[in-house]
Amino acid sequence: RKRLFKMVGMSVSRCLPTAENSWEFTSRELTYYLDPETGEKLQTWQNPWTEEILPVMHVANNPVQGKFSGQFPAQVEDETTTLAFDIFPDYPNPLSDPKYAAYSPNPNYQAAELFKFKVPTAELFDEKRLSVANLWLTWDRIGPWVPWMKMGNRAGHLIYSGSGKKVDDFAQLPQLLQDEINTRIPLYRHAPEASLDEDMTSWLYFEKHFDAYLAG
Repeated sequence: RKRLFKMVGMSVSRCLPTAENSWEFTSRELTYYLDPETGEKLQTWQNPWTEEILPVMHVANNPVQGKFSGQFPAQVEDETTTLAFDIFPDYPNPLSDPKYAAYSPNPNYQAAELFKFKVPTAELFDEKRLSVANLWLTWDRIGPWVPWMKMGNRAGHLIYSGSGKKVDDFAQLPQLLQDEINTRIPLYRHAPEASLDEDMTSWLYFEKHFDAYLAG
């Protein structure tokens, strides 16, 4: 076991009602890999197993989408309600071209992402509210090496463990996220107004920007 990174991220999202008890979810998400000691944004990373120095490809997924319908398991108490939301993606690896063999050779992408959301019960059941003001979350993910780590077919997994909360406005985001959005990627300040054509993942992003990755 090795601690590889710290991380900081955000998601800005919107739910669009499509029918009774049914919504389309659309969002944009960022995650930055940070030095585990200093917390600084990483530009390059030395792989501790191969000792190769590699460009770091952070997460910039636009959009991330899904459909919500029906009911969700929840533990409802007087003060707070906790909702569990677990997903287990399993689909053909989009990096099937042999040129990606050193980066992501597995025929399938398979992972587990485990969310817990805690909200004030009074806010959740207030029918006058379009959105709760307070939300705390935990996120755990077990998945394969990300392609930019260039781990080939080495055995092992990445484990992400994160916690966070809903913020009232943009100025409450961590400073790194504010700076990146203000100076480089202003699109991530707002959620999409409508569902977009295709989801973005770190694997598709790697494919799209592979030449830039090779160029450092």
